[in-house]
Amino acid sequence: MRLFICEKPSQARDIARVLQATRRGDGCLQGQGATVTWCVGHLLETAPPEAYGNYKRWSLEDLPIIPAHWQLVVKPKVASQLKVIQQLLRSCSEVVIATDADREGEMIAREILERCQYQGPTLRLWLSALDDASIRRALGKLRPGEQTLPLYHCALARSRADWLVGINLSRLFTLLGRRAGFDGLLPVGRVQTPTLRLVVQRDRAIAGFEPQSFWTVDAQLEADGTLFQARWQPPTAACDEAGHCIHEAVAQSAARRLSQLGTAQIRRIEVEHVREGPPLSFDLGTLQEICSAKLGLGAQETLAVAQALYETHKATTYPRTDCGYLPESMLDEVPRVLHALAAAAPSLGQWLTEADPSRRSRAWNSSKITAHHGIIPTAVTLDLTQLSERERAVYTLIRARYLAQFLPDHEYLKTQVVLHSDEDQLLARGKQILARGWKAVIDEADGNEPVEQTQHLPTLRESAAVALTDTTVNAQRTQPPKPYTEGTLVKAMKTIANQVDDSRLKQKLKDSCGLGTEATRAAIIQGLIDHGYLTKRKRSLVASAAAHTLIEAVPAEVADPALTALWEQALDRIETGQLSVETFLARQAEWLTRLVRGHASLTLQPPATKGPRCPVCRSAMRQRKGRTGSFWSCTRYPECKGTKPVAKPKRTKQPGAF
Repeated sequence: MRLFICEKPSQARDIARVLQATRRGDGCLQGQGATVTWCVGHLLETAPPEAYGNYKRWSLEDLPIIPAHWQLVVKPKVASQLKVIQQLLRSCSEVVIATDADREGEMIAREILERCQYQGPTLRLWLSALDDASIRRALGKLRPGEQTLPLYHCALARSRADWLVGINLSRLFTLLGRRAGFDGLLPVGRVQTPTLRLVVQRDRAIAGFEPQSFWTVDAQLEADGTLFQARWQPPTAACDEAGHCIHEAVAQSAARRLSQLGTAQIRRIEVEHVREGPPLSFDLGTLQEICSAKLGLGAQETLAVAQALYETHKATTYPRTDCGYLPESMLDEVPRVLHALAAAAPSLGQWLTEADPSRRSRAWNSSKITAHHGIIPTAVTLDLTQLSERERAVYTLIRARYLAQFLPDHEYLKTQVVLHSDEDQLLARGKQILARGWKAVIDEADGNEPVEQTQHLPTLRESAAVALTDTTVNAQRTQPPKPYTEGTLVKAMKTIANQVDDSRLKQKLKDSCGLGTEATRAAIIQGLIDHGYLTKRKRSLVASAAAHTLIEAVPAEVADPALTALWEQALDRIETGQLSVETFLARQAEWLTRLVRGHASLTLQPPATKGPRCPVCRSAMRQRKGRTGSFWSCTRYPECKGTKPVAKPKRTKQPGAF
C-alpha cells in the first residue's frame, strides 16, 4: 500500500479525489492500493527548555540554554493524528511525501518519518496547485525522496538555530527588562528584531524630520493657440541635493524675468515611443502590498484570503510563493483558464476578446521559477457569488494580473521639451497614450489608480519661439517619510538587501528574498502587533516605547539583517552537503554564548511611571520649561522632537461662588 502524507486535510481530500481514494478511514482516505493521510501543519515541535533541565524558572545564570540532544514533543491537540500516521506507516509499502513543496513542508513530513523510525522507500509529490489537472500531472512525475532530503536538513538547521536565538535572547532581555521595571515579555528573534528595527528607524526619521522650504516656478506657454505647462529649472548653486530651489528670492527673480521677456525658444525636443509590458503575476509579498494599499487588508488577512482561494475554492494556485514567474509548461492550460474566467465573469468579455492566448509576456520563464510559480487562477469555473467580499476582491486582483499577460502592451509617446528664455531654462513634459493595452484591466481591477499626467503638447519645432503667457511661484515644503503600513513593511522585508553594505551578503539577501519567507512575514508582523511592539493607527504601524528600548539594547548583530544573509549562506552549504547541521548549530551556540556573557550585566532604561507617552514614538516624556511655560518633551530628544502641552488643572467652584 502506498501512503500519501499531506500537510492539511483539505490538501489530502483533493489528492484523494484524483486517486479515487474515497473510502473514509480513521484519519485517512483509502482507495485501491493507496491511502491518503494528513498532518495539521507541524504535529511535532522542538521541546521547551524545561525538557533539557531545570529551566522552567527563568534565570540569567542558566543562559545560554543549548541542548546536547535535541528533542521533539507532540503537540497535544494533534496527538491523535500522529498515532494514526504511525499506525499507517507500519503497514505501508512506500511513502509519498505530499506536503507543501518547500523547506517547511519537507520538514513536516520528515520529522514524522524519523519519529516513527520509518525505513522504507520514499517518493516526493511536488505540487503548486490543487486543481485536478495539476495533481494528475504531478502524480505522473513523482520525484525520488533523496532528491528533496537536503531541504529537510536546511529546515532543521534553521528551526533549531531560531530556537536557540529566540529562547536565549528573549529570556535574556526579558530578565534585564524586569530588572529595570518592565513588565511582560520582550521577545527577540532573528527575523522579528530586524523587522522591528525597520519601524523604529522609520519612526525616528519621521520624529526627527525638519521640513525645508523650497520654491518652484511654473510657466504657461502658448503655441498655435494651444496652452501647455513648463517648469523653470533652477541653477545648481540655488539648489539642495534633491534639486529643489531653496532660495525664494532666486525663484521670484526668475519669475519676473520670464514674465518681462514673455517668450521662450525651443532648444531641444526628445520623443520616445514607450512599449510597457504587463507586471509579473503575483508573489505573496506583492499581493500583500497591493491588498494593503488598495483594500486596506493586513498581511495576515491577505494570506488567509489567498489560502482560502487556494484550498477551499480551488480558484488559485499555491499562495505562499516568492516568485512571480510562470513555467512554460503551463502554457497549454491557458485556453482552459481563459474559458473558465469567461464563464465565471461574462463582464470580462471585452478584455477576453482582446486577449491573445499565444502571447508570451516576460512572466513565462521556466528558468526563473523557484520552489513555486506565481499566483494565478486555475481552470476551475467559479461561482463568484460563493466568495466572500474580501475573497472576491483579492481574486479579482489575481485574475487581472493573469489576464494582463495576454493583452497588448501599454504604449505611449513620452515627450520632453527644453526651452530657453534668455538665461533661464524651462522643461515641458508630455505624455500621449497610444494604447492602454493591459493597463485597462489592471486599472479596472485596482479601482483607485492615481490619475496619469497626460499633458498633450502641441506640435512644436526646434528653434521656434513660443509665447510665455503666465508664471506662478509655488512655495512648497519637503515631506517626512511615510510611516510603514503592513504592506510596505512586507515590501521592506523583501528588499532588506538595500540596507546591507557588504556586496556578497546583499546578493544573498536578494537571492533568498530578504527577511523571513513569504509564508512567515505576515505572522512575524502580527506577532509584533500582538506583543505590543507595534500598534496600528488606521493603516499605519507605529513602534511602542518598549520597541525603542529593546532596539537600543539588543546587540547590533541581532538587529542586523546581515545575520539572515549569513545563515542563508550556511543553509546553501548544508543543502549541497558542504556543511553539516551539527557544525552549523555548534557555531551558533558559540556565538550565543559570547553574546549572552557580554550582555548579562546590561542595564535597560527604566520605564517612566508618571507622565504621558510621546505621541510620535510612544517613549516616556519628561516635563520641561519653555518660553511660554511648561510642556512635555520626549525623553529621546533630540532624536525625537515629540511634545505635548501640560494639562491645566480643572478649576473647582469655590464655596459661595456663582
